[in-house]
Amino acid sequence: MYTNLVPRFIKYVQTETQSDPTSTTTPTTQTQVEFAKVLKKELEEIGMSDVFYNESNGFLISTLPSNTDKEVRSMGFIAHMDTADFNAVGVNPQFVENYDGKSDISLDKAGKFKLTTTDFPNLLNYKGQTLITTDGSTLLGADDKSGIAEIMTAMEYLINHPEIKHGKIMVAFGPDEEIGIGADKFDVKEFDVDFAYTMDGGPVGELQFETFNAAGAEITIEGKNVHPGTAKNTMINAIQVAIDLQNALPQEEVPEKTDGYQGFFHLLDLKGIPDEASMSYIIRDHDMDKFKARKALLQSIVDKFNKDFGQDRIKLEMSDSYYNMAEVIQKDMTIVDLVEEAMLNLDIKPNKEPVRGGTDGSKISYMGLPTPNIFAGGENMHGRFEFVAVESMQKATALIVEIAKVNAAK
Repeated sequence: MYTNLVPRFIKYVQTETQSDPTSTTTPTTQTQVEFAKVLKKELEEIGMSDVFYNESNGFLISTLPSNTDKEVRSMGFIAHMDTADFNAVGVNPQFVENYDGKSDISLDKAGKFKLTTTDFPNLLNYKGQTLITTDGSTLLGADDKSGIAEIMTAMEYLINHPEIKHGKIMVAFGPDEEIGIGADKFDVKEFDVDFAYTMDGGPVGELQFETFNAAGAEITIEGKNVHPGTAKNTMINAIQVAIDLQNALPQEEVPEKTDGYQGFFHLLDLKGIPDEASMSYIIRDHDMDKFKARKALLQSIVDKFNKDFGQDRIKLEMSDSYYNMAEVIQKDMTIVDLVEEAMLNLDIKPNKEPVRGGTDGSKISYMGLPTPNIFAGGENMHGRFEFVAVESMQKATALIVEIAKVNAAK
């Protein structure tokens, strides 16, 4: 039914579009700009209207006008162009047809990297399906080029089947989601719809309207380095201070020991020599009060260390990244109900578990445009073990079409 879906996806993932957190440009990499130009041409070729690349925020937007005389709420679909911080050059997708649901899958020719059901029990869900994997040397990029391919293909299908009635639909492909800044400049007025969805989730059935509250923390530590032979009562080893600070945090409240609604402190980076050190954290919690308490705890630990030193040797800078979009979306759950109805029409079981992370929809929802997140099919994102099933992408594409149909029938 969607003959262009997989070829599109393969073409997209073979285009390198990694974002760069050290860049000051928008988008942060020129490869995203070039990819947007490719997508712009494709949107025009399939018949989308008002195709426009906004150079000020890096978003490519377009419109599918309503084809019904009924008054129908307008909607949008959003996906991001960038890929995560893992090798994304030379992506070489591999096809595993009619997967038996039990065998290990060797990614590279040497067999060093394998998808095993022991490490990845989610493979058991894909018996009889066609999987697209990496060759072990790169990520795949299904996050979120599967979302882009699905939106593009669904729009093409609706254009080619005018008998399917729908309201106004807008599409946005944006930059820099993986580094958490892509949606900062999103123009809600320009993207003139009543509600939207990001196609940026994982396995089939995911329907997410709850995310973490998120903050980042940067810590710098000033040590005092002297010769170790005469260091007693004089040396302040910045590396050891960093270790002590990390150990002062709750040791069970880390990503590898939490799930569901449990929050965490995650040490992302630690660099140092005895004279100076730096640490980077992300702080996450679904509950706003607990989120605030986590930030306060980290601040209190830093304050205590500085008090013990008798001077401010540790500097902490914290900034909020995004908030739990449930605070916005729960005010009008009809847009979640709409997707749930469309899923059930397609015999897809909705899975409304919270996101242990965030999406562009987290920020966009707080800009005044409620934007839940829907599955795009990818699994094991952000690394060499990423894969997506063709059937998952087909279902996501069909869901976009069905959402438009159900919305028009309201």
